[in-house]
Amino acid sequence: MNTCYRHPDRETGVSCQRCDRYICPDCQTPGAVGFLCPEDSKANSNIKQATFQQGIFQRAPITIILIAINLVVFAAQLFIPGVTDSLFYANIGDLYEEGSLTRAFSSGFAHSTDQITHILFNMYSLFILGTVLEPLFGKLKFSIMYVFGIFGGTLGVLLLAPFGTGVVGASGAIFALMGAYLVTMLALKQDAQQIFIIIAINLGLSFLPGIAWEAHIGGLVVGVIIAGTYVMFRRATQRTVLYLTLVGLAVILGGVWVYGNGALPPITL
Repeated sequence: MNTCYRHPDRETGVSCQRCDRYICPDCQTPGAVGFLCPEDSKANSNIKQATFQQGIFQRAPITIILIAINLVVFAAQLFIPGVTDSLFYANIGDLYEEGSLTRAFSSGFAHSTDQITHILFNMYSLFILGTVLEPLFGKLKFSIMYVFGIFGGTLGVLLLAPFGTGVVGASGAIFALMGAYLVTMLALKQDAQQIFIIIAINLGLSFLPGIAWEAHIGGLVVGVIIAGTYVMFRRATQRTVLYLTLVGLAVILGGVWVYGNGALPPITL
């Protein structure tokens, strides 16, 4: 029989649904599924309090700022001729684009002006996922997740798409958030069936004509990896290890970028 982590003299068979530490009846707080230990119960209460007592901008400011940036860029695309090609469009492997890390990220803030549903769907998804994940991860971790997601989508295009494929859109980052939400649900021991279905449907739709499925897969994979890192090193005492690991992952992805560009066919003038 296991003992309570706070009261070693008390035997118990109940563990916290989040951190898996064993807790006695005095330390158990009912959660959505099972019980929470005092620390996780307090964290859960803080998240709920922020969710219901604060406004949207107060609890998810980065999400709202990201949506605003995307909308401003979209307006610029509509009203300023050539701004998409000159500043945001990422034509992976093309002569003017090869190796450009700037466009690898800036392309994640532009969208197709031919179909307004492109930006509407992405911004709706960003709002739904961001207002859940940002309060949970915190502003810094959420921002890191989003940036990694954009780059993951670009890497997916670089490695999987035909030479010279052009891309715009926040879809890589959106799929990264989907992957992060899935990992978070599993870590919290919640029913993840719904998000599994959502991801499966969206991946299926990714293979329709005109959609960069490569960016979706790249973003999803990177999102799962980053969220898994967050879960693995979630304790406050592991913060240094967490950020060192993130730096290491950034170096690895940077190496993949260099390799992918180096493997491109030679450019002829």
